[in-house]
Amino acid sequence: MPDVHAKLSASGAKRWMSCPGSVQMEEGYADTTSVFAEEGTAAHSLAELMLMFKADKINKRTFTRRLNKFKSENAYYSPSMFDYITEYTDFVIEKLNSYEDAFIDLELRVDFSQWVPEGFGTSDVVIIADGTLEIIDLKYGKGVPVSAEENPQMMLYALGASSEYDFMYEFDKVRMTIVQPRLNDHSTYELPLSELQAWGDECVRPAAELALSGEGPCVPSEPACRFCKAKAVCRARAEVNLAAARLDFEEPPAKLSKEEIAEILLQAPEIKKWIEHVENYALAQARDHGETFPGMKLVEGRSNRVITDKEKAAELLQEAGFEDVFKPRELLTLTRLEKAVGKDSFNDVLADLIIKPAGKPALVSEADKRPEISSTSSAIEDFKNL
Repeated sequence: MPDVHAKLSASGAKRWMSCPGSVQMEEGYADTTSVFAEEGTAAHSLAELMLMFKADKINKRTFTRRLNKFKSENAYYSPSMFDYITEYTDFVIEKLNSYEDAFIDLELRVDFSQWVPEGFGTSDVVIIADGTLEIIDLKYGKGVPVSAEENPQMMLYALGASSEYDFMYEFDKVRMTIVQPRLNDHSTYELPLSELQAWGDECVRPAAELALSGEGPCVPSEPACRFCKAKAVCRARAEVNLAAARLDFEEPPAKLSKEEIAEILLQAPEIKKWIEHVENYALAQARDHGETFPGMKLVEGRSNRVITDKEKAAELLQEAGFEDVFKPRELLTLTRLEKAVGKDSFNDVLADLIIKPAGKPALVSEADKRPEISSTSSAIEDFKNL
């Protein structure tokens, strides 16, 4: 997996295309990582290795040696990861076999600098056959489903892949597929190559030029702000949220109307996120860099007592005549248990014992895809009895 990223990356295209001012705002902020990103990197490395074997690019002996090395050296490997990546790679090979005389390339560095200055990225899988170019992307996260529909990252990868192979192959259709094995989800978006190139010329190139000019406006939105490094200090975002929090009502009565309550609730999630981001930023600045903020001070938070040596504590308690000092043995949480034994074994052994209770009722936007429940339905009565 590559560790170099373009200034206007494909993964950040949704942000810099909708909020061109974010590019200048992010300057000076160091790249950060997380355990989720590192786990995703490990999953991609495993997927590449398995696909190299399944696509006959390496022999079984080489595959086995590299797989054993990966298992022993990568802290993020687990039987569950192996199962999920097996599902993903089987999906890719099934796609490959659905074409006649197909060509497959793995971890291809794609160059889309024709539309985005110095723009490049890495496409997990590229398949070309039957007049079609298809790119497939693995998303190992399990937080939110990611759709391939008009996904700018995938479309930029497709532009780069089409430039790479247009002189070798003839294709007039582009297909983009995202696979999320941990959510048992995949989606595909297809369009003519001519439309993809028109999008690059008419939408991407002007947006990239504006973003790099340093004169683009900051246009806060949930997708644009989610991964922006400057989301905690962006004045435009603060103004939007503060304006929402003030709620300018005309001739306000004593009580809020249903419409006003709905407006508050619909805006509350973004305001909560913004406040959390500002709090985390200010704490890091005060704790790590000695910054001070007017009217505030850095203090030691509350903590709970801990036993430094549990085995020694148990030994001393038993010597003192106390026997009932251990709690019953407990199973791991479902997530850790599935990771420890592997997805297939988890399902085979525990399928009859796993249930998913009804979720607690929540009031959400009408745009939410979950079906509506009636306040007088039996489901509500079930919740009352829990």
